[in-house]
Amino acid sequence: MDAKQTLNDFMNSLKKLGEFDKKYADAVMNLVKESEKPGVLSTKEKELISVALGVAAHCPYCIAFHVKNALDAGATRAEILESAEVAGLMGGGPSIAYITLVFDALEQFGAK
Repeated sequence: MDAKQTLNDFMNSLKKLGEFDKKYADAVMNLVKESEKPGVLSTKEKELISVALGVAAHCPYCIAFHVKNALDAGATRAEILESAEVAGLMGGGPSIAYITLVFDALEQFGAK
């Protein structure tokens, strides 16, 4: 997967959605911001959960978006991969197959 292009495609889709229905797009982005702001769980922890859910849901856009955000929030390569492993536990073989997209995103977003 070209994670950077996938993320760019997703962000462009949100932009187009905003041109069609600004209130809806704003509501979506506000939901993301509210859901991932620090609380009892840190933003990093929430992004790791989102990575796992993206893998379990087989969503390349979610994986690219949340791997990038997890890295930006200070998550390490190992933390992100462990979150993906949990998704494999819960989602079985198909979810394990999507871990390859996590590896792609980690490499392309410069994870150490």
